[in-house]
Amino acid sequence: MKNRVEALRRERGLNQEALADALEVTRQTISSLEKGRYNPSITLAFKISRYFELPIEDIFVYEEEDHA
Repeated sequence: MKNRVEALRRERGLNQEALADALEVTRQTISSLEKGRYNPSITLAFKISRYFELPIEDIFVYEEEDHA
């Protein structure tokens, strides 16, 4: 799943630590999210959505793998 967390964070002039503090997660969680190594729980996805005041689908993009 792709996401726009890093772009949104940078648009608001936040570093990873500040966003992590606001979302009550570790900076490592934010880093892993931004690098696509970690998909958030639904709870964290909602927190991120509320923080940026955007619908979840505007932040996270699910792409199905092609099994052809």
